[in-house]
Amino acid sequence: MFKMIVEPRFGDVDGLGHINNTVIPQWFELARNPIFRIFHPDLNLDLKKWKLIMAKIEVDFRKPLIYQQKVEIRTYLERVGTSSFTLRHEAWQNGELASKGLAVGVYYDFINKRSMPIPQNIIDQLTEHMKDSKNK
Repeated sequence: MFKMIVEPRFGDVDGLGHINNTVIPQWFELARNPIFRIFHPDLNLDLKKWKLIMAKIEVDFRKPLIYQQKVEIRTYLERVGTSSFTLRHEAWQNGELASKGLAVGVYYDFINKRSMPIPQNIIDQLTEHMKDSKNK
C-alpha cells in the first residue's frame, strides 16, 4: 500500500465549504505516481515510451472533506491480471474514510493499439502492494 498526505488548498473548496468533488479524482491520480514508476522506473515518464492507459475510474463520496485539515490518500492493488490491474484509493480525514475510488490500468501498445501482457517482473512488484485481508 502507498500513502501520501495532501493539504487541501483554498482553491479546492467549493461554495458549501467542502473540498470540491472534482478535486478527489485529481488527488487519486497523483497517488498513482508510485505505480507508474513501477512501470517506468527511470522516473522521467517519457511519453514516447509510455505503455499505460487508464481504462476506468470511479469515485464514491462518503462524507465531506474539509479545508485546513490534512487528508491521507491510501492506494493499493486490488487485482493484477494478464494485461490490466485494479487500484483502490481511499481518502481519509480525521481517522474517517471520506471517499474511495477505483482505477483500472491497462498495459498498452500504442503502436499496434492493443493491450499486451504485463511483464512478470512488474507483476511481482505490483503484487507487493496488494491490500491484505486484514485491511479490508
